[in-house]
Amino acid sequence: MTEKTGTEKTALTPATHTAPPAKFSHGVRKGNILQVAGQVGFLPAVEGQAPTVAGPTLREQTLQTFANVRAILEEGGASWDDVMMMRVYLTDVDHFAEMNAIYNAYFEEQGLKEAPAARTTVYVGLPKGLLIEIDALAVLG
Repeated sequence: MTEKTGTEKTALTPATHTAPPAKFSHGVRKGNILQVAGQVGFLPAVEGQAPTVAGPTLREQTLQTFANVRAILEEGGASWDDVMMMRVYLTDVDHFAEMNAIYNAYFEEQGLKEAPAARTTVYVGLPKGLLIEIDALAVLG
């Protein structure tokens, strides 16, 4: 019998998520490092139904995207305080100020005990109807 070293790579898929649509994981943890794949504003999965976007507004999609990232962090034993880096992908440069306001208010409510994560924001194309995508890198312990 081999002893586990704690460095196995483990895929993370919370109950709120369906299996990814391609050969990737929603999140992966290896040792104390947890990477969350890009998440969008899909509502929690319903068996047998296609993913549904939280709503048409940037606020609705951003808050749902945060919930989806958080679910993966928690599945891997992490919290927002463990996040070192977040990348925000927006489809419209005009959404930057609104996203920043939503972002700041959200993290103010989270009661972080550690320094906030570093962040990069870039502009991309996403499938029709999606306005934002976020990924995160966390280091535990």
